[in-house]
Amino acid sequence: MKVFASGRPTVAEVDLKSLEFNYRRLQERIPKGVKLLAVVKADAYGHGAIQVSLKLEKLGVEYLGVAIPEEGVELRRGGVKAPILILGGIFGRDADRIFRFHLTPVVFRKDSLQVLSKEAERRRRKVRVHLKVDTGMGRLGVPFILWPDFLKEVKRSCKIEVEGILSHFSMMDEEGGNFTQHQWKIFQEAVAMVKEMGVSFQYLHMASSATLTRFPSCSGNLVRPGIMLYGAYPSPAFRDLIQLKPIMTLKTRVHFLKHVSPGTKISYGGTFVTKRESLIATLPIGYADGYSRHLSNRGEVLIRGKRAPVVGSVCMDFTMVDVTDIPHVTMGDEVVLMGRQGKEQITAEEIAEKVNSISYEVLCLIGKRVPRIYKGQ
Repeated sequence: MKVFASGRPTVAEVDLKSLEFNYRRLQERIPKGVKLLAVVKADAYGHGAIQVSLKLEKLGVEYLGVAIPEEGVELRRGGVKAPILILGGIFGRDADRIFRFHLTPVVFRKDSLQVLSKEAERRRRKVRVHLKVDTGMGRLGVPFILWPDFLKEVKRSCKIEVEGILSHFSMMDEEGGNFTQHQWKIFQEAVAMVKEMGVSFQYLHMASSATLTRFPSCSGNLVRPGIMLYGAYPSPAFRDLIQLKPIMTLKTRVHFLKHVSPGTKISYGGTFVTKRESLIATLPIGYADGYSRHLSNRGEVLIRGKRAPVVGSVCMDFTMVDVTDIPHVTMGDEVVLMGRQGKEQITAEEIAEKVNSISYEVLCLIGKRVPRIYKGQ
């Protein structure tokens, strides 16, 4: 039996060298002269926003993108100096933080323009913003029909400095790209209106990981990769288009082993009943750590380079696996829940398929009580 004195062995290892590999692969896919805005919202999709952002800064990223001002403030307090775009816009009294922490908001509401203008007047300085038009996503952005009126409001706001114009594609793996091309056409019309009104800007951006990979001609001069930076794919259709390396390994160690008789019920509800004499390993990780309860009786983990099935319900703090068919398992053995061990690999996409979700959610759900350990800094 291996003995470990450093606390619970459940960790998420984040390989920053693999992050660099993915960053370089994405750079190769975009047209010459196009810059990268790396999306690091949601704690860099669960990988740790500060460490990931500092690494991307070293790699020369043009911009970083977060969802809400609080995420931008966290990066600034963590020592990140690169420009930070607040993709989700501002709320309530966020204007003060925009100025204090040198953040750039995306704007699509007139009241946001007014709040920012008022704060800029008070501080006797201008505020840089990016303007968002909705071209078919139906989420955030000025409706196209209201775009001309919105631009007039921008023109009246002398303290607003427009740095960029953006929109968002909605069809990641659309065959043929008909709706994607439609959205791109609407975006070009919106940009033409901006130019006609004499509003100057530096950046045009609309493409995410998926679009810059499948439709690089729709890139503008700034692209916004997210999921692919972390070595996961927007959908299975992208696996053959670009080589990526998953940067996170979720691992723990066998906490307890027990031999049980045939007919033994495992975990809450007794949803798994052994059909033979079995060896059951208990792992110190559960749904409170982001290992989905939907993996009950469905998931697999890697032990000694082999797959072991999850048996019974995943608990809040523990998960049980059947290791009967794996020789020589002992307490303290390393267990990989997501990542590679030997010749075997469990990807975020595999887990997502089993829980009827997407790789984005699988990564983002890995909780704060799982320490992130960084390699390759």
